[in-house]
Amino acid sequence: MSQKRSGYLSWDEYFMAVALLSGLRSKDPSTQVGACVANPQNKIVGVGYNGFPWGCSDDELPWAREGNYLDTKYPYVCHAELNAVLNSITRDLRDCRLYVALFPCNECTKVIIQSGIREIIYMSDKYSATESVQASKLMLEKSNTHYRRFIPERDSILLDFNRQ
Repeated sequence: MSQKRSGYLSWDEYFMAVALLSGLRSKDPSTQVGACVANPQNKIVGVGYNGFPWGCSDDELPWAREGNYLDTKYPYVCHAELNAVLNSITRDLRDCRLYVALFPCNECTKVIIQSGIREIIYMSDKYSATESVQASKLMLEKSNTHYRRFIPERDSILLDFNRQ
C-alpha cells in the first residue's frame, strides 16, 4: 500500500502563495501586493491585487510615490485587500481568512472588518510605525479580528510551466 506524498503545501502556504502570485498581476512599479480570501472550508472565495479601478488606464494615471498628491498613485490605487473583498464570489465573508503580503492599511482594515473576515495572515509589517497601521491594529483588536504573521516552512515554491 502506498503512503501519501510528503512535503505538500500547508493551507497557510497554499493561500499565501495564491496571494503572492496574484500580486504579480499588479502593474505598480514599486509595490506588488496580492490578497487571497479563504473560507472556513478552505475554499478560495476572493483574490485581488493593487491597481487602478476598472476603466482607469494603467498608462494615463500616475504611478509616482512622491510629489503633489494628485500626481501620485495614492488617490487612485485600489489595494489588494479591497479588491479581494470586491472580487469575492460571495458577499458572505463571515469567518473567512485574508492572506496578504503587507499588513493592511486602516482603510482596508475597515473593509475587512465590515465584510466579516475574522483573521488576517500577513507576511510583512514594514509599515508598523505608521499611524495607518497603528489605527488598523487598534480597530482589529476592538473588533476581535485576529491577525498573525505568516511564518513559512520553506524558502520558496517553484512553478515550472514546462513540467507536465
